[in-house]
Amino acid sequence: MSENKYLGINGLGRIGKLVLWNQMIAKHFDGFVINLGRTVGTNLNDLISVITNDSTYGALNRFMYGYSNNEFEISIIDEENYEISIDGMHIKFLTNTRNPQEIKWKDNNVEVVVDCTGVFLDPSVNEEKRSPRGHLLAGAKKVIVSAPFKISGQELILPDDATMLVYGINHEKYDTNKHNVISAASCTTTALSHMMMPLLDNIETSRILTASMSTIHSATNNQNILDGLPSQGATDLRKNRSALNNIILTSTGAAKALEFILPEIKAIGFMADSVRVPTSTVSLITLDLTFRAKLEESGEPRLTAKYINDIYLKASNGKQKGLLIYSDKQNVSSDLRGFKASTVIEGVETSTKTGFLPLPPQLLHNIGVKGDLQLPVTHAKIFGWYDNEFGSYVNSLSNIVMHIEKELNK
Repeated sequence: MSENKYLGINGLGRIGKLVLWNQMIAKHFDGFVINLGRTVGTNLNDLISVITNDSTYGALNRFMYGYSNNEFEISIIDEENYEISIDGMHIKFLTNTRNPQEIKWKDNNVEVVVDCTGVFLDPSVNEEKRSPRGHLLAGAKKVIVSAPFKISGQELILPDDATMLVYGINHEKYDTNKHNVISAASCTTTALSHMMMPLLDNIETSRILTASMSTIHSATNNQNILDGLPSQGATDLRKNRSALNNIILTSTGAAKALEFILPEIKAIGFMADSVRVPTSTVSLITLDLTFRAKLEESGEPRLTAKYINDIYLKASNGKQKGLLIYSDKQNVSSDLRGFKASTVIEGVETSTKTGFLPLPPQLLHNIGVKGDLQLPVTHAKIFGWYDNEFGSYVNSLSNIVMHIEKELNK
């Protein structure tokens, strides 16, 4: 291979394949080196078929160019060495090993690797199993993990050279001279952080008393198509029930990861859960917040649905432009398939209710207040759509990848 700029991708599951698609459109890299760790099908044409077709997003050529452009060339460069060209982009596949330390990144001019296996998530270990650091030992300079870090047996306290980023929220805190192992968080954390940041940046809505969210989440590959037997030690038996036939209540680590992305959240105590539904992609966050409210001089509550929607509308035209979208339409999930924004606020469903919390008489007496005193409290419900595969998450992940590569080669 020549001295061109190649992106390494470890794993070709849902996210790995869509990172390839995204970067083929962006054309930021000259080509790709994809580690499979094994052969696929009976020949190279079988692998080409896997890459160029997708049950969720359709055929690659139509996804890239629509129905009006037929210019899309696929050729086999070297069948023995698993090298092909798609739309002029050079792609080489590696099939010998799944151990990151043994992948020949350096030999193939790869400086930046995206690990999309979902296996190597602990940056606190070096050579042990499940460490993403193996990619660095194999010659890569930076590794980005397409999932939140998981550190066994302790809180999310990261080594000095590791960080977790969401593009448009905290990616500018990346330090190329310091950070070598990077997590791009999760699809839900990405969407949730873009929903929360405008509220935290506004004085009136930053006074959050309680916070919780549910994500109505499309099925993922860690669920069963039909009922199956749980593995040894499995604690969530529901994930082994059929994803085709059930609404499944489960957990999410989105709120915990959010504390790293937006440290202000630590003081609030965020609760989160996930409800898996039988759709292929596009999920919906329902965000429930309680604020210490203020009243207008007229006695009417200041924090209305319009007030909150105006915050999002301003953010969508400001520093989160293109990443957060405010919509006044009545959307359904398929409307957002492939939509590039990190989250789309469903403004027509934003709702608020302000009530009054009476303070205990003894407390008032102790501070010298006579009579009754009530504290205004506003409860708000906000909805945000996100394409948990290509549209929201992979676009955010790819933006991080390109940012890191640019910083590396300044």
